[in-house]
Amino acid sequence: MNDKENAPTILIVDDDEMMLQMAETILHKYTKYRTLRANSGLQCIDRVQQEKIDLILLDIQMPGMNGLKTLELIRKREDGKNLPVIFLTASSDRDTVVKAGLLKAANYIKKPFLPQDLVDRVNNVLANKLLSDPAITGVLDNLDALMPQGGAK
Repeated sequence: MNDKENAPTILIVDDDEMMLQMAETILHKYTKYRTLRANSGLQCIDRVQQEKIDLILLDIQMPGMNGLKTLELIRKREDGKNLPVIFLTASSDRDTVVKAGLLKAANYIKKPFLPQDLVDRVNNVLANKLLSDPAITGVLDNLDALMPQGGAK
């Protein structure tokens, strides 16, 4: 069995083939995550409908449907309301950052980025997603109940 079969799946969405390849190469080199690609907002939405996606790396500036509109449509879907999205973009204007926040983007990475920055942010977002999973929080709550009151001395 392949290590990546049970690994989290990251969908990388960018209209720039070089950027898709770079992000995918970084994630394959430094993580065990499974990656998928999309080169447009429409292809992203199609992938979200067909695959179990754990995180989306989404470019904002794309022809046709930009990343903000793509995320807006994903958020309208029941399975997309809490799907973590990290925006990858060359844009850092205030309005774009505010709109990304209103759409509950998990993070925002300015291009060009350092490989370690991408890996760290992806790892942090996926860790937070895991910790907010009801099955995990239930286990953690049960562990808290087993701890003596007042903690160890």
